[in-house]
Amino acid sequence: MKLYFEPPGLIWSPERYHYAAEQMMLTLFPGQRPEYPEDMPHTLEEPAAVFTLEREGEQARITAQVVWEGGRRRESETFSAEELDGPPERVYHVIQHALKLAFYRAGTALLGAQPPWGALTGVRPVKLPTRAMLAGASPRQAREELEREYFVSPERAMLAVDCAQASIAAQRGLKPNEVSLYIGIPFCPTRCAYCSFVSADVGRTLRLVEPYVEGLLREVEETGRALGEAGLTVRSFYMGGGTPTTLSGEQLDRLLAGCAARLPLEGCTEYTVEAGRPDTITREKLEVLVRHGVGRISINPQTLEDHVLAAIGRRHSARELRTAFEMAAEMGFSCVNMDLIAGLPQDSFEGFRRSLEGVLEMNPENVTVHTLALKKGSRLMEEGGRLPKGEEVLRMLDYARERLTTEGYIPYYLYRQKYMSGALENVGWAQPGTESLYNIVMMEELHTVVSLGAGGVTKLVGGGNILRLANPKFPQDYLSGLERVLEQKAEIKEFYPPERKGVL
Repeated sequence: MKLYFEPPGLIWSPERYHYAAEQMMLTLFPGQRPEYPEDMPHTLEEPAAVFTLEREGEQARITAQVVWEGGRRRESETFSAEELDGPPERVYHVIQHALKLAFYRAGTALLGAQPPWGALTGVRPVKLPTRAMLAGASPRQAREELEREYFVSPERAMLAVDCAQASIAAQRGLKPNEVSLYIGIPFCPTRCAYCSFVSADVGRTLRLVEPYVEGLLREVEETGRALGEAGLTVRSFYMGGGTPTTLSGEQLDRLLAGCAARLPLEGCTEYTVEAGRPDTITREKLEVLVRHGVGRISINPQTLEDHVLAAIGRRHSARELRTAFEMAAEMGFSCVNMDLIAGLPQDSFEGFRRSLEGVLEMNPENVTVHTLALKKGSRLMEEGGRLPKGEEVLRMLDYARERLTTEGYIPYYLYRQKYMSGALENVGWAQPGTESLYNIVMMEELHTVVSLGAGGVTKLVGGGNILRLANPKFPQDYLSGLERVLEQKAEIKEFYPPERKGVL
Protein backbone atom coordinates (compact mmCIF):
# COMPACT_ATOMS: atom_id res chain seq x y z
CA MET A 1 0.00 0.00 0.00
CA LYS A 2 1.35 3.41 -1.00
CA LEU A 3 1.39 5.87 1.91
CA TYR A 4 1.61 9.65 1.38
CA PHE A 5 1.98 12.50 3.90
CA GLU A 6 0.81 15.93 2.66
CA PRO A 7 2.13 18.52 2.95
CA PRO A 8 5.51 17.28 4.27
CA GLY A 9 7.00 19.31 7.11
CA LEU A 10 9.17 19.24 10.18
CA ILE A 11 6.48 17.77 12.45
CA TRP A 12 4.64 15.94 9.68
CA SER A 13 6.62 13.40 7.73
CA PRO A 14 6.70 9.70 6.85
CA GLU A 15 9.92 9.36 8.81
CA ARG A 16 8.23 10.53 12.01
CA TYR A 17 4.82 8.88 11.68
CA HIS A 18 5.38 5.88 9.43
CA TYR A 19 5.21 3.48 12.38
CA ALA A 20 1.71 4.66 13.39
CA ALA A 21 0.49 4.46 9.78
CA GLU A 22 2.01 1.00 9.27
CA GLN A 23 0.52 -0.35 12.50
CA MET A 24 -2.97 0.63 11.39
CA MET A 25 -2.33 -0.61 7.86
CA LEU A 26 -1.35 -4.04 9.20
CA THR A 27 -4.46 -4.10 11.37
CA LEU A 28 -6.86 -3.22 8.56
CA PHE A 29 -5.05 -4.63 5.51
CA PRO A 30 -2.77 -7.39 6.86
CA GLY A 31 -1.60 -8.57 3.44
CA GLN A 32 -0.21 -5.17 2.49
CA ARG A 33 3.33 -3.85 2.85
CA PRO A 34 4.13 -0.13 3.03
CA GLU A 35 5.60 1.92 0.19
CA TYR A 36 6.56 5.62 0.34
CA PRO A 37 6.68 7.11 -3.18
CA GLU A 38 8.62 10.36 -3.50
CA ASP A 39 5.96 12.25 -5.44
CA MET A 40 2.22 12.51 -5.08
CA PRO A 41 0.55 11.36 -8.34
CA HIS A 42 -2.30 13.27 -9.99
CA THR A 43 -4.49 10.17 -9.75
CA LEU A 44 -4.22 7.77 -6.83
CA GLU A 45 -3.84 4.12 -7.73
CA GLU A 46 -5.09 1.59 -5.25
CA PRO A 47 -4.17 0.52 -2.71
CA ALA A 48 -3.14 3.83 -1.18
CA ALA A 49 -3.65 6.14 1.76
CA VAL A 50 -3.03 9.89 1.88
CA PHE A 51 -2.67 11.66 5.23
CA THR A 52 -3.07 15.43 5.47
CA LEU A 53 -2.39 17.71 8.45
CA GLU A 54 -4.16 21.09 8.48
CA ARG A 55 -4.39 23.88 11.02
CA GLU A 56 -7.28 26.32 10.87
CA GLY A 57 -7.74 28.79 13.71
CA GLU A 58 -8.34 26.99 16.98
CA GLN A 59 -8.61 23.56 15.38
CA ALA A 60 -6.22 21.12 13.76
CA ARG A 61 -7.29 18.25 11.57
CA ILE A 62 -5.75 15.07 10.22
CA THR A 63 -7.52 13.59 7.22
CA ALA A 64 -7.02 10.11 5.83
CA GLN A 65 -8.07 9.36 2.26
CA VAL A 66 -7.98 5.61 1.56
CA VAL A 67 -8.32 3.96 -1.83
CA TRP A 68 -9.10 0.25 -1.78
CA GLU A 69 -10.64 -2.20 -4.26
CA GLY A 70 -12.41 0.42 -6.33
CA GLY A 71 -13.64 2.42 -3.34
CA ARG A 72 -12.48 5.72 -1.93
CA ARG A 73 -13.15 7.11 1.54
CA ARG A 74 -12.07 10.25 3.38
CA GLU A 75 -12.32 10.61 7.18
CA SER A 76 -10.93 13.21 9.59
CA GLU A 77 -9.98 13.52 13.25
CA THR A 78 -9.90 17.00 14.79
CA PHE A 79 -8.17 18.28 17.93
CA SER A 80 -7.20 21.59 19.52
CA ALA A 81 -4.57 23.47 17.50
CA GLU A 82 -2.86 24.35 20.79
CA GLU A 83 -1.73 20.74 21.00
CA LEU A 84 0.68 21.42 18.11
CA ASP A 85 2.49 24.01 20.24
CA GLY A 86 3.14 21.70 23.18
CA PRO A 87 6.21 19.66 24.12
CA PRO A 88 7.51 17.51 21.20
CA GLU A 89 6.62 14.24 22.89
CA ARG A 90 3.06 15.40 23.49
CA VAL A 91 2.74 16.65 19.90
CA TYR A 92 3.91 13.28 18.62
CA HIS A 93 1.34 11.32 20.63
CA VAL A 94 -1.55 13.62 19.71
CA ILE A 95 -0.76 13.46 15.99
CA GLN A 96 -0.18 9.71 15.84
CA HIS A 97 -3.43 9.05 17.73
CA ALA A 98 -5.40 11.29 15.36
CA LEU A 99 -3.73 9.68 12.33
CA LYS A 100 -4.66 6.19 13.50
CA LEU A 101 -8.29 7.12 14.18
CA ALA A 102 -8.74 8.86 10.82
CA PHE A 103 -7.12 5.92 8.98
CA TYR A 104 -9.25 3.48 10.97
CA ARG A 105 -12.54 5.18 10.18
CA ALA A 106 -11.78 5.42 6.47
CA GLY A 107 -10.47 1.86 6.26
CA THR A 108 -13.31 0.19 8.14
CA ALA A 109 -15.87 2.12 6.09
CA LEU A 110 -14.36 0.61 2.92
CA LEU A 111 -14.00 -2.87 4.40
CA GLY A 112 -17.47 -2.93 5.92
CA ALA A 113 -16.16 -4.55 9.11
CA GLN A 114 -14.27 -3.65 12.29
CA PRO A 115 -11.43 -5.75 13.77
CA PRO A 116 -11.94 -7.06 17.34
CA TRP A 117 -9.28 -4.72 18.75
CA GLY A 118 -10.67 -1.73 16.88
CA ALA A 119 -8.14 1.07 16.38
CA LEU A 120 -5.95 -0.15 19.23
CA THR A 121 -2.49 -1.15 18.00
CA GLY A 122 0.74 -2.09 19.72
CA VAL A 123 2.04 -5.01 21.74
CA ARG A 124 0.65 -4.11 25.17
CA PRO A 125 -3.06 -3.17 25.07
CA VAL A 126 -3.37 -3.85 28.81
CA LYS A 127 -1.39 -0.73 29.66
CA LEU A 128 -4.33 1.57 28.82
CA PRO A 129 -6.87 0.11 31.28
CA THR A 130 -4.12 -0.36 33.87
CA ARG A 131 -3.25 3.32 33.66
CA ALA A 132 -6.92 4.28 33.84
CA MET A 133 -7.62 2.18 36.93
CA LEU A 134 -4.48 3.34 38.73
CA ALA A 135 -5.76 6.88 38.11
CA GLY A 136 -9.06 6.01 39.81
CA ALA A 137 -11.27 4.57 37.09
CA SER A 138 -13.42 1.54 37.86
CA PRO A 139 -13.04 -1.61 35.76
CA ARG A 140 -16.29 -0.72 34.03
CA GLN A 141 -15.08 2.79 33.20
CA ALA A 142 -11.77 1.42 31.88
CA ARG A 143 -13.64 -1.03 29.66
CA GLU A 144 -16.01 1.64 28.35
CA GLU A 145 -13.05 3.89 27.49
CA LEU A 146 -11.54 1.15 25.32
CA GLU A 147 -14.85 0.64 23.56
CA ARG A 148 -15.58 4.34 23.12
CA GLU A 149 -12.15 5.80 22.31
CA TYR A 150 -10.61 2.89 20.40
CA PHE A 151 -13.67 0.94 19.14
CA VAL A 152 -12.48 -2.24 20.88
CA SER A 153 -15.12 -4.98 20.95
CA PRO A 154 -16.76 -5.62 24.36
CA GLU A 155 -15.18 -9.09 24.55
CA ARG A 156 -11.62 -7.83 23.90
CA ALA A 157 -12.11 -4.83 26.17
CA MET A 158 -13.12 -7.16 28.98
CA LEU A 159 -10.05 -9.35 28.36
CA ALA A 160 -7.80 -6.30 28.61
CA VAL A 161 -9.45 -5.06 31.80
CA ASP A 162 -9.26 -8.50 33.46
CA CYS A 163 -5.55 -8.67 32.66
CA ALA A 164 -5.10 -5.11 33.89
CA GLN A 165 -6.55 -6.10 37.26
CA ALA A 166 -4.06 -8.99 37.45
CA SER A 167 -1.26 -6.56 36.57
CA ILE A 168 -2.28 -4.11 39.30
CA ALA A 169 -2.48 -6.91 41.88
CA ALA A 170 0.99 -8.14 40.89
CA GLN A 171 2.44 -4.63 41.01
CA ARG A 172 1.13 -4.06 44.53
CA GLY A 173 2.90 -7.21 45.71
CA LEU A 174 6.35 -6.20 44.41
CA LYS A 175 9.08 -4.74 46.59
CA PRO A 176 11.35 -1.93 45.38
CA ASN A 177 14.56 -4.00 45.48
CA GLU A 178 13.15 -6.99 43.57
CA VAL A 179 13.88 -7.99 39.98
CA SER A 180 13.00 -10.97 37.82
CA LEU A 181 15.53 -13.09 36.00
CA TYR A 182 15.41 -14.86 32.64
CA ILE A 183 17.87 -17.45 31.40
CA GLY A 184 17.73 -18.36 27.71
CA ILE A 185 18.64 -21.78 26.34
CA PRO A 186 18.71 -21.28 22.54
CA PHE A 187 18.57 -24.93 21.49
CA CYS A 188 15.70 -27.13 20.27
CA PRO A 189 15.51 -30.69 18.93
CA THR A 190 14.14 -29.25 15.66
CA ARG A 191 13.03 -25.78 14.62
CA CYS A 192 9.27 -25.26 14.33
CA ALA A 193 8.00 -23.74 11.08
CA TYR A 194 6.54 -20.68 12.84
CA CYS A 195 9.57 -19.95 15.00
CA SER A 196 11.83 -16.93 14.59
CA PHE A 197 13.41 -17.07 18.04
CA VAL A 198 17.16 -17.31 18.26
CA SER A 199 17.35 -21.07 18.61
CA ALA A 200 19.48 -23.73 17.00
CA ASP A 201 18.78 -27.29 15.96
CA VAL A 202 20.74 -29.16 18.64
CA GLY A 203 21.47 -31.97 16.20
CA ARG A 204 23.52 -29.55 14.09
CA THR A 205 25.05 -27.55 16.94
CA LEU A 206 25.75 -30.20 19.57
CA ARG A 207 29.34 -29.02 19.92
CA LEU A 208 28.09 -25.62 21.16
CA VAL A 209 25.87 -26.87 23.98
CA GLU A 210 28.52 -27.65 26.59
CA PRO A 211 30.57 -24.46 25.97
CA TYR A 212 27.30 -22.53 26.11
CA VAL A 213 26.44 -23.94 29.54
CA GLU A 214 29.91 -23.06 30.81
CA GLY A 215 29.65 -19.54 29.39
CA LEU A 216 26.21 -19.13 30.92
CA LEU A 217 27.54 -20.13 34.34
CA ARG A 218 30.11 -17.36 34.04
CA GLU A 219 27.35 -14.89 33.24
CA VAL A 220 25.31 -16.21 36.18
CA GLU A 221 28.27 -15.57 38.49
CA GLU A 222 28.84 -12.03 37.21
CA THR A 223 25.10 -11.26 37.38
CA GLY A 224 24.92 -12.48 40.96
CA ARG A 225 27.81 -10.19 41.87
CA ALA A 226 26.19 -7.18 40.15
CA LEU A 227 22.79 -7.78 41.75
CA GLY A 228 24.38 -8.14 45.17
CA GLU A 229 26.33 -4.90 44.81
CA ALA A 230 23.15 -3.11 43.71
CA GLY A 231 21.21 -4.50 46.68
CA LEU A 232 18.75 -6.38 44.47
CA THR A 233 17.11 -9.77 44.93
CA VAL A 234 15.37 -12.09 42.47
CA ARG A 235 11.60 -12.41 42.90
CA SER A 236 10.81 -14.67 39.92
CA PHE A 237 13.09 -16.98 37.94
CA TYR A 238 12.31 -18.13 34.40
CA MET A 239 14.38 -20.42 32.20
CA GLY A 240 13.11 -20.42 28.62
CA GLY A 241 14.31 -20.93 25.12
CA GLY A 242 14.44 -22.57 22.74
CA THR A 243 13.87 -25.60 24.90
CA PRO A 244 15.80 -25.78 28.20
CA THR A 245 15.19 -29.52 28.50
CA THR A 246 17.27 -29.96 25.35
CA LEU A 247 20.13 -29.89 27.87
CA SER A 248 21.09 -33.18 29.47
CA GLY A 249 20.06 -33.94 33.03
CA GLU A 250 23.64 -33.35 34.19
CA GLN A 251 23.83 -29.98 32.41
CA LEU A 252 20.50 -28.86 33.87
CA ASP A 253 21.64 -29.93 37.32
CA ARG A 254 24.94 -28.04 37.00
CA LEU A 255 23.26 -24.91 35.69
CA LEU A 256 20.53 -24.80 38.34
CA ALA A 257 23.07 -25.53 41.08
CA GLY A 258 25.19 -22.65 39.82
CA CYS A 259 22.17 -20.34 39.90
CA ALA A 260 21.34 -21.37 43.47
CA ALA A 261 24.92 -20.78 44.61
CA ARG A 262 25.56 -17.47 42.85
CA LEU A 263 22.29 -15.58 42.53
CA PRO A 264 20.32 -13.81 45.30
CA LEU A 265 17.37 -16.22 45.21
CA GLU A 266 16.45 -16.21 48.90
CA GLY A 267 13.28 -14.19 48.21
CA CYS A 268 12.33 -15.95 44.98
CA THR A 269 8.72 -17.13 45.02
CA GLU A 270 8.37 -18.54 41.50
CA TYR A 271 10.69 -20.90 39.61
CA THR A 272 9.71 -21.70 36.03
CA VAL A 273 11.50 -23.90 33.52
CA GLU A 274 10.10 -24.49 30.04
CA ALA A 275 10.08 -28.20 29.28
CA GLY A 276 8.11 -27.31 26.17
CA ARG A 277 8.92 -30.16 23.80
CA PRO A 278 7.78 -33.60 24.99
CA ASP A 279 10.54 -35.20 22.91
CA THR A 280 13.07 -33.62 25.32
CA ILE A 281 11.38 -34.65 28.58
CA THR A 282 12.74 -37.54 30.60
CA ARG A 283 12.10 -38.65 34.15
CA GLU A 284 15.71 -37.85 35.02
CA LYS A 285 15.36 -34.23 33.87
CA LEU A 286 12.08 -33.74 35.72
CA GLU A 287 13.68 -35.13 38.88
CA VAL A 288 16.48 -32.59 38.50
CA LEU A 289 13.92 -29.76 38.27
CA VAL A 290 12.04 -30.99 41.33
CA ARG A 291 15.27 -31.33 43.31
CA HIS A 292 16.14 -27.69 42.59
CA GLY A 293 12.75 -26.39 43.69
CA VAL A 294 11.26 -25.66 40.25
CA GLY A 295 7.52 -25.49 40.82
CA ARG A 296 6.25 -24.33 37.43
CA ILE A 297 6.96 -25.94 34.06
CA SER A 298 5.58 -25.67 30.55
CA ILE A 299 4.72 -28.68 28.43
CA ASN A 300 3.57 -27.19 25.16
CA PRO A 301 1.64 -29.19 22.60
CA GLN A 302 0.73 -26.19 20.36
CA THR A 303 -1.75 -28.69 18.86
CA LEU A 304 -2.91 -32.25 19.54
CA GLU A 305 -3.53 -32.92 15.85
CA ASP A 306 -0.73 -35.19 14.62
CA HIS A 307 -0.89 -33.98 11.02
CA VAL A 308 -0.55 -30.38 12.20
CA LEU A 309 2.42 -31.33 14.40
CA ALA A 310 4.06 -32.79 11.30
CA ALA A 311 3.27 -29.67 9.28
CA ILE A 312 5.05 -27.39 11.78
CA GLY A 313 8.13 -29.62 11.96
CA ARG A 314 7.61 -31.34 15.28
CA ARG A 315 8.89 -34.90 15.59
CA HIS A 316 6.57 -36.10 18.31
CA SER A 317 2.96 -37.19 18.51
CA ALA A 318 0.06 -36.04 20.64
CA ARG A 319 0.30 -39.36 22.48
CA GLU A 320 3.89 -38.59 23.51
CA LEU A 321 2.69 -35.23 24.80
CA ARG A 322 0.11 -36.90 27.01
CA THR A 323 2.73 -39.34 28.32
CA ALA A 324 5.06 -36.44 29.22
CA PHE A 325 2.23 -34.62 30.99
CA GLU A 326 1.35 -37.72 33.02
CA MET A 327 5.00 -38.10 34.04
CA ALA A 328 5.14 -34.47 35.18
CA ALA A 329 1.86 -34.86 37.09
CA GLU A 330 3.40 -37.74 39.04
CA MET A 331 6.30 -35.50 40.07
CA GLY A 332 3.98 -33.05 41.84
CA PHE A 333 4.80 -29.74 40.14
CA SER A 334 2.59 -27.02 41.58
CA CYS A 335 1.81 -25.53 38.17
CA VAL A 336 1.96 -26.87 34.62
CA ASN A 337 1.40 -24.54 31.67
CA MET A 338 0.34 -25.78 28.23
CA ASP A 339 0.45 -23.67 25.07
CA LEU A 340 -1.86 -23.89 22.08
CA ILE A 341 -1.57 -21.90 18.84
CA ALA A 342 -4.62 -20.87 16.84
CA GLY A 343 -4.06 -20.62 13.09
CA LEU A 344 -1.38 -23.24 12.51
CA PRO A 345 -0.88 -24.61 8.98
CA GLN A 346 -3.32 -27.38 8.00
CA ASP A 347 -5.34 -26.79 11.19
CA SER A 348 -9.06 -26.00 11.29
CA PHE A 349 -11.60 -24.83 13.82
CA GLU A 350 -12.58 -28.42 14.55
CA GLY A 351 -8.96 -29.45 14.92
CA PHE A 352 -8.29 -26.58 17.32
CA ARG A 353 -11.44 -27.43 19.26
CA ARG A 354 -10.27 -31.04 19.68
CA SER A 355 -6.86 -29.84 20.83
CA LEU A 356 -8.34 -27.50 23.44
CA GLU A 357 -10.70 -30.16 24.74
CA GLY A 358 -7.77 -32.58 24.97
CA VAL A 359 -5.77 -30.06 26.99
CA LEU A 360 -8.71 -29.40 29.31
CA GLU A 361 -9.01 -33.13 29.96
CA MET A 362 -5.44 -33.04 31.31
CA ASN A 363 -6.42 -30.12 33.59
CA PRO A 364 -3.20 -28.04 33.59
CA GLU A 365 -3.12 -25.08 35.96
CA ASN A 366 -2.25 -22.65 33.14
CA VAL A 367 -3.23 -22.59 29.47
CA THR A 368 -1.74 -20.04 27.08
CA VAL A 369 -3.61 -19.54 23.82
CA HIS A 370 -1.46 -17.94 21.14
CA THR A 371 -2.43 -16.62 17.73
CA LEU A 372 -0.07 -17.58 14.93
CA ALA A 373 2.16 -14.67 13.94
CA LEU A 374 4.09 -14.85 10.67
CA LYS A 375 7.52 -13.78 11.85
CA LYS A 376 10.47 -12.72 9.74
CA GLY A 377 13.03 -15.50 9.66
CA SER A 378 10.50 -18.27 10.19
CA ARG A 379 10.06 -21.05 7.63
CA LEU A 380 6.34 -20.20 7.36
CA MET A 381 7.14 -16.62 6.38
CA GLU A 382 9.65 -17.75 3.78
CA GLU A 383 7.79 -20.73 2.30
CA GLY A 384 4.14 -19.98 3.04
CA GLY A 385 1.58 -22.76 3.44
CA ARG A 386 -2.12 -23.35 3.85
CA LEU A 387 -3.21 -21.32 6.86
CA PRO A 388 -6.67 -20.85 8.36
CA LYS A 389 -8.19 -17.47 7.48
CA GLY A 390 -8.56 -14.70 10.04
CA GLU A 391 -12.29 -15.37 10.49
CA GLU A 392 -11.63 -19.00 11.38
CA VAL A 393 -8.84 -18.04 13.79
CA LEU A 394 -11.24 -15.62 15.47
CA ARG A 395 -13.69 -18.52 15.95
CA MET A 396 -10.89 -20.53 17.56
CA LEU A 397 -10.02 -17.78 20.03
CA ASP A 398 -13.64 -17.03 20.87
CA TYR A 399 -14.26 -20.72 21.50
CA ALA A 400 -11.18 -20.90 23.72
CA ARG A 401 -12.29 -17.85 25.70
CA GLU A 402 -15.76 -19.31 26.29
CA ARG A 403 -14.53 -22.81 27.23
CA LEU A 404 -11.70 -21.66 29.48
CA THR A 405 -14.02 -19.24 31.28
CA THR A 406 -16.58 -22.01 31.75
CA GLU A 407 -13.87 -24.26 33.21
CA GLY A 408 -12.91 -21.63 35.78
CA TYR A 409 -9.77 -20.19 34.17
CA ILE A 410 -9.18 -16.43 34.31
CA PRO A 411 -7.15 -14.30 31.84
CA TYR A 412 -4.13 -12.74 33.51
CA TYR A 413 -1.72 -11.53 30.81
CA LEU A 414 -2.16 -10.54 27.20
CA TYR A 415 -0.06 -9.26 24.33
CA ARG A 416 -0.15 -8.83 20.57
CA GLN A 417 2.42 -9.13 17.78
CA LYS A 418 2.99 -7.88 14.26
CA TYR A 419 1.77 -10.02 11.38
CA MET A 420 -0.60 -11.84 13.71
CA SER A 421 -3.50 -13.66 12.08
CA GLY A 422 -6.65 -11.54 12.25
CA ALA A 423 -4.79 -8.85 14.27
CA LEU A 424 -5.79 -10.84 17.36
CA GLU A 425 -3.96 -11.67 20.60
CA ASN A 426 -2.11 -14.08 22.88
CA VAL A 427 -3.70 -14.68 26.28
CA GLY A 428 -2.46 -16.49 29.36
CA TRP A 429 -5.21 -18.23 31.32
CA ALA A 430 -4.83 -19.50 34.87
CA GLN A 431 -6.76 -21.36 37.47
CA PRO A 432 -7.19 -18.72 40.23
CA GLY A 433 -4.08 -18.41 42.38
CA THR A 434 -1.72 -19.91 39.78
CA GLU A 435 -0.98 -16.79 37.71
CA SER A 436 2.67 -16.52 36.62
CA LEU A 437 4.23 -13.43 38.17
CA TYR A 438 7.10 -13.48 35.66
CA ASN A 439 4.73 -13.36 32.68
CA ILE A 440 2.92 -10.36 34.13
CA VAL A 441 5.98 -8.32 35.07
CA MET A 442 7.71 -9.10 31.79
CA MET A 443 4.79 -8.14 29.59
CA GLU A 444 3.67 -5.09 31.59
CA GLU A 445 7.22 -3.91 32.40
CA LEU A 446 6.45 -3.66 36.11
CA HIS A 447 10.06 -4.03 37.24
CA THR A 448 13.52 -4.95 36.00
CA VAL A 449 13.99 -8.22 34.15
CA VAL A 450 17.63 -9.29 33.90
CA SER A 451 18.14 -11.60 30.90
CA LEU A 452 21.05 -13.98 30.56
CA GLY A 453 22.20 -16.01 27.56
CA ALA A 454 22.16 -15.63 23.80
CA GLY A 455 19.43 -13.28 22.56
CA GLY A 456 18.68 -12.04 26.07
CA VAL A 457 17.58 -8.40 26.43
CA THR A 458 17.77 -7.01 29.94
CA LYS A 459 15.22 -4.30 30.74
CA LEU A 460 16.29 -2.13 33.64
CA VAL A 461 13.15 -0.37 34.91
CA GLY A 462 13.17 2.49 37.38
CA GLY A 463 12.49 6.17 37.85
CA GLY A 464 10.15 6.18 34.86
CA ASN A 465 12.94 4.97 32.61
CA ILE A 466 13.70 1.71 30.80
CA LEU A 467 17.27 0.86 29.78
CA ARG A 468 17.76 -2.10 27.45
CA LEU A 469 20.97 -4.13 27.42
CA ALA A 470 21.16 -6.72 24.64
CA ASN A 471 23.31 -9.84 24.51
CA PRO A 472 24.53 -11.20 21.16
CA LYS A 473 21.75 -13.12 19.41
CA PHE A 474 23.38 -16.36 18.32
CA PRO A 475 25.12 -18.94 20.56
CA GLN A 476 28.46 -18.71 18.75
CA ASP A 477 28.41 -14.89 18.86
CA TYR A 478 27.43 -15.00 22.53
CA LEU A 479 30.43 -17.20 23.32
CA SER A 480 32.89 -15.16 21.28
CA GLY A 481 31.58 -11.93 22.85
CA LEU A 482 31.24 -13.24 26.39
CA GLU A 483 33.77 -10.86 27.94
CA ARG A 484 31.73 -7.88 26.72
CA VAL A 485 28.56 -9.50 28.08
CA LEU A 486 30.19 -9.85 31.49
CA GLU A 487 31.47 -6.26 31.47
CA GLN A 488 27.95 -5.02 30.65
CA LYS A 489 26.66 -6.32 33.99
CA ALA A 490 28.29 -3.30 35.65
CA GLU A 491 25.49 -1.19 34.15
CA ILE A 492 23.04 -2.83 36.57
CA LYS A 493 24.82 -1.23 39.51
CA GLU A 494 25.13 2.10 37.66
CA PHE A 495 21.37 2.11 36.99
CA TYR A 496 20.67 1.60 40.72
CA PRO A 497 22.82 4.11 42.60
CA PRO A 498 22.09 4.41 46.35
CA GLU A 499 19.82 7.45 45.95
CA ARG A 500 17.73 5.66 43.31
CA LYS A 501 17.12 2.35 45.10
CA GLY A 502 13.45 1.73 45.67
CA VAL A 503 12.37 4.06 42.86
CA LEU A 504 10.05 2.38 40.35
